Amino acid sequence: MSLRGDKKLEQYLIENFEWFHRHPELSYEEYETTERIRAVLTDAGIEILEYPLATGLVAVVRGRKESADGHYGVTALRCDIDALPIMEEADVPYVSEYTGKMHACGHDFHITAGIGAAILLQERCEELCGTVKFIFQPAEEEAHGAMKILESGAADDVERIWGFHGDPTNRVGAVGIREGYVTAAVDRFVIRVRGVGCHGAHPDDGIDPILASAAIVQGLHSIVGRNVNAFHPAVLSVTRLQAGATWNVIPTVAEMEGTVRTMDREDRVLYERRVRETAERIAAAYGAVAETEWTAGPPATYNHKEMARVCEDVARKQGMEAVPEESSMGGDDFAYYEDKDAMGRELPGCYVKIGVGVGQQIHHPAFRVEQTAILPAAEYLAAILLADSASASGR
Repeated sequence: MSLRGDKKLEQYLIENFEWFHRHPELSYEEYETTERIRAVLTDAGIEILEYPLATGLVAVVRGRKESADGHYGVTALRCDIDALPIMEEADVPYVSEYTGKMHACGHDFHITAGIGAAILLQERCEELCGTVKFIFQPAEEEAHGAMKILESGAADDVERIWGFHGDPTNRVGAVGIREGYVTAAVDRFVIRVRGVGCHGAHPDDGIDPILASAAIVQGLHSIVGRNVNAFHPAVLSVTRLQAGATWNVIPTVAEMEGTVRTMDREDRVLYERRVRETAERIAAAYGAVAETEWTAGPPATYNHKEMARVCEDVARKQGMEAVPEESSMGGDDFAYYEDKDAMGRELPGCYVKIGVGVGQQIHHPAFRVEQTAILPAAEYLAAILLADSASASGR
């Protein structure tokens, strides 16, 4: 298949983008998506590596340029592929064909830009020193899809990894770049407060778990202001509080759920301890018992200084605008690739935000990507990977 010429490649990428948008699949269900990616890359002559993955895949472009010192590095680009359980409201002619599912986070854009970068890099493999893996990762929205890739062994030989996300707060042609932390560690908690149920007219006969839960909610929100350094970004949100089934009965159990977002590793440990202590001790003061279930999600994403500078330099050379990337208390399982606990070693990474046109925020039912962002994003990513390989022999 020949895709020489920007216009021809752009049209091809747009056609595939629209297909991915019309056929969104949820986390761990991306079977059609995976097969489409496989078919498109195979048609472009790009090698697919076989790993034990139910969904998602890894492709490779092998450089043909000789290394000055004999070192041929392996780098990777992560592209996530899953959709969200949202009913689409975007005014586009290629609306989702699957009721209650849509690419509301722009992963269709990520897939297509990744495919475009692979095609462009394959065409310039004579300039590429080393190997680039293209990781089309499942289940980012479930926050643990990256672990499937890591468990498969696909990242065992990777020395540096790049990630990106479509940004609806920036125009097409702008790229958000920052050194240091850019997304937060994501943790989830569930607290069950057990009291003694009784008639609503006789609260003295029981122990009210709702009253205790209300006090716990207030106590949890004091952790940010009284236990964490004011210069450290952190968020705690109680997002669900449920108890009882009728108007005249005080229930036995109340349950709350929420999330903690942190940037600092020590703060993350502190939060878990203080959430448990706060819940248990406040519940005890009301005569109730609290049990906390803590689920650790991805760690914070950290942009390697040297890699961020490569992104800035390439953006300027590509005629794009490099703007400061806002740190977000949102999370991304891209961070698992960098995490020593998950990898067994530290892997330098960099995660940038590529403008897709100013509009509705991600996860909104009317979110959309301007299609003019697709080809420039592919060209930008390919240029980063080439620039990175140019310095491979100097590492």
